[in-house]
Amino acid sequence: MLVLLILHLVAAIVAPLLVRRWGPRACYPLALAPAAAFGWALARTPAVGHGGAVVETYPWIGQLGLDIALRLTTLSWLMTLLIGGVGALVLVYSARYFDAGSPGMAQFAAVLVAFAGAMLALVFADNLLLLYVGWELTTIFSYLLIGHSTERRPSRWAAAQALTVTTLGGLAMLVGFILLGEHAGSYRWSEIATHPLPAGGYLVTAVLLILAGALSKSAVLPFSSWLPVAMAAPTPVSAYLHAAAMVKAGVYLVGLLAPVLATVGPWRPVVQVAGVATMLVAGWAALRQHDLKLLLAYGTVSQLGLLVAVTGAGTPDAALAGTAMLLAHALFKAALFLVVGVIDHGAGTRDLRELSGLRRWSRPLFGVAVLAAASMAGVPPLVGFVAKEAVFAAFTGDPVLLAGLVAGTVLTVAYSARFLWGAFADRPGVEPAPPAPIAASMLLPPAVLAVVGLLAGPAAGVLDGLLSPYAELLGGLHGHLTLWPGPTAALGLSVLALVGGGLLFALRGPLAPALARLRSPVGGNQGYEWVVGRFDRFAIAVTGATQRGSLPQYLGIILVTLVLLPGGAMLAAAPWRARLPLWDNPLQPVVVVVVSVAALLAVGARRRLTAMLLVGVTGYGTAMLFILHGAPDLALTQFLVETATIAVYVLVLRRLPERFSARPLRRSRWTRRAIGVATGVVAGGLALVASGARRAPDISTVFPALAVGEGYGRNVVNVTLVDIRAWDTMGEVSVLVVAATGVASLIFERGRTGPRPRRPESAAVLGTHRPVWLRGGPTLYEERRSIVLEVVIRLIFHTVVLFSLFLLFSGHNAPGGGFSGGLVAGLALVVRYLAGGRYELTDAAPVGAGLILGAGLALAVGTGAVALLAGGSVLESAKLDVSLPLVGDVHLVTSLFFDIGVYLIVIGLLLDILRSLGAEVDRQIEATGTETGGLSIDKGGRP
Repeated sequence: MLVLLILHLVAAIVAPLLVRRWGPRACYPLALAPAAAFGWALARTPAVGHGGAVVETYPWIGQLGLDIALRLTTLSWLMTLLIGGVGALVLVYSARYFDAGSPGMAQFAAVLVAFAGAMLALVFADNLLLLYVGWELTTIFSYLLIGHSTERRPSRWAAAQALTVTTLGGLAMLVGFILLGEHAGSYRWSEIATHPLPAGGYLVTAVLLILAGALSKSAVLPFSSWLPVAMAAPTPVSAYLHAAAMVKAGVYLVGLLAPVLATVGPWRPVVQVAGVATMLVAGWAALRQHDLKLLLAYGTVSQLGLLVAVTGAGTPDAALAGTAMLLAHALFKAALFLVVGVIDHGAGTRDLRELSGLRRWSRPLFGVAVLAAASMAGVPPLVGFVAKEAVFAAFTGDPVLLAGLVAGTVLTVAYSARFLWGAFADRPGVEPAPPAPIAASMLLPPAVLAVVGLLAGPAAGVLDGLLSPYAELLGGLHGHLTLWPGPTAALGLSVLALVGGGLLFALRGPLAPALARLRSPVGGNQGYEWVVGRFDRFAIAVTGATQRGSLPQYLGIILVTLVLLPGGAMLAAAPWRARLPLWDNPLQPVVVVVVSVAALLAVGARRRLTAMLLVGVTGYGTAMLFILHGAPDLALTQFLVETATIAVYVLVLRRLPERFSARPLRRSRWTRRAIGVATGVVAGGLALVASGARRAPDISTVFPALAVGEGYGRNVVNVTLVDIRAWDTMGEVSVLVVAATGVASLIFERGRTGPRPRRPESAAVLGTHRPVWLRGGPTLYEERRSIVLEVVIRLIFHTVVLFSLFLLFSGHNAPGGGFSGGLVAGLALVVRYLAGGRYELTDAAPVGAGLILGAGLALAVGTGAVALLAGGSVLESAKLDVSLPLVGDVHLVTSLFFDIGVYLIVIGLLLDILRSLGAEVDRQIEATGTETGGLSIDKGGRP
């Protein structure tokens, strides 16, 4: 089964290449992927024919207990046959349905094959969480397929509506799966089904949430509106997704869970009331449609209601009838959609008021349509008749539900006749359009489906033997699938439905006013638009009330929430009752006093530069506390980060007023101070509570031994970053790359990868040949130059860079590492820029920041990939001890290469900041001719 999923993945990947080479004809070889699934399932018929199962399990996420658990049973076997068989025929049909050069053909072919693979993953999954993964993949792929014609607004709207409705249902279903899995103690359905579930409200909630997902996927009321709108998709998409595959996912889920959950309180009322109501409402709506495709769409919604009501009944006979109807519906409805596609492709319209005499255009197409429509109406000897008989027989003991099913079948017969009449009958006054010839590859797929529906009826006994193992999961069977049931009540009801449907169609003229009046005052699509519109208005109102453009207001709301909610919970813990030493070292209170005074002074500072320096004092004071606590690595990193932050602040302050605004008023100023004090108290209390709430052993106690034994280093901090918790570091450096890209995107007015600034030569320098300390120095204004600074930077720059390399290579066993080393190298570039300007920065770093960032990320990720290719775990370290001439013994750990990647990323980040907030701002200042870059500053220091 896993091989089939991989096959579909590979086919989806190569599909664009094949389409580029062969055009729509590439659908022929791509059809081999779903055809392989059909052939594989056919070959497994003996294995599942007597209630057996084909099982494959592969380890995946062991910590979550999540394996790739695949299981093929009778129900999933039937779905695999439909997904593979109908999928292959639809791809063959698509090869001639689309014209050469059709826009988006490569995407269509790739997504359709990928959708088939996602459906297979859904029906193969034995783990509920894995089933959800396949479920959501089908949602995404269906969104892309429905919105295939991106240039058409109805297509985009239909795709968005389908995505919204099915995704919301899927999220509800995920919560239900989690509740059910935790309630049962396992997420493997094969294990849940073998043990009784504890009853109660917990299980009822899980069932309702799961049913919400199933009903939304299968377009059952109140989630029916998206499917008729989705007819904006190409006809092959409708034939596959909305007849044989996607909409059947909800029916499949109901059928899968019914043997266990059908006895839970709300299950039967929900599925049967919603199912029968959908069957009646959508069947009545189908009689009013003039678009053949919409007629079939509403008919599909109607029969999905029937399928959900029958498969969810939870009785053996209903389960057998439901699986037979599942097969019959896929055969006749996919065939009819493909027939509509042929008509639309040849005649140029699907409006039955504009069609006339098409039965003479193609007798074979007319014959295919008659067979498929007759099966939909339940005419013997087709498989639709067999399934309908089984449905009526299964509910003879429930007269109310049976009456609803018979009424729905009467409507089905009526709109089946309306379809044939609308597509192929002669209409007085309508000139027959000369249709184009029909390609054999467009006629063959619907013909195959119609003929299989014809042959499956007489083979009802064989079908009964194949489908009975699923029905027997619910108990002993009383009825069986048969072509001739004899003079039974079910047969009488079938005759009644055929006669009633025929009369309803025959009286379509006199009943036309009733059809027009008897309808819901608000359509499903109107209801959806109303709900979406109200949500939009609510979002606008909330945004208008909360997003006022005031950063202090946003921060204040966040901090007040922190004080009230976690702070209120903290009061219950009463952390002040714990006896804690006030300090471990007499220097600690001195540092705390300095930090506190600096923080208080920063609050009252009126100048931005003063406030920034005072905030820096609090950062350096925190680094001192790290030193006093014996954490040199943390202290070194804190010192470097604080220094780099001050440098960035200095760059930003050039474009800001010297002083803060005269606001806030005195009253609001005290309010802000109160919020700050309360936040500090709560944050300290939470840290105290968290440190005292530990019950399990501290995981970090094993880190020293792991650092030496598996990370091959004595610096626990660095080994933790590059080995023990390297996944965390991988995520953090990825965020750094994204942050650098974001900063550059906000600042640069042009591509940051464009030509670097060329240094203009000073005429005085060129004329005298006088030596310069920094080549960029002469390009600065005289008032901005400092010869002393240029001399000092010239002398220490290379030493600082060498020191950064020392920190990088020694960090595995001593304080340092790639992050610290990268900060030191980045600060060397900072001082080089401060001394010589943007031209000096170009000389110091003649490569693009994006190249350094990309190389660092590639090296970090590549280190993990190499370990995997070498047979180890991702990011697993290995030790190399070599002896080099003139050097001696070298102890090399492969995590060093990961650390080098971190080193490059940090340098690239700082370089990107320097080139955006520094060099680019310099260029903008030069272009505007003002030090503020065109920003107007009034006398009070306000912009």
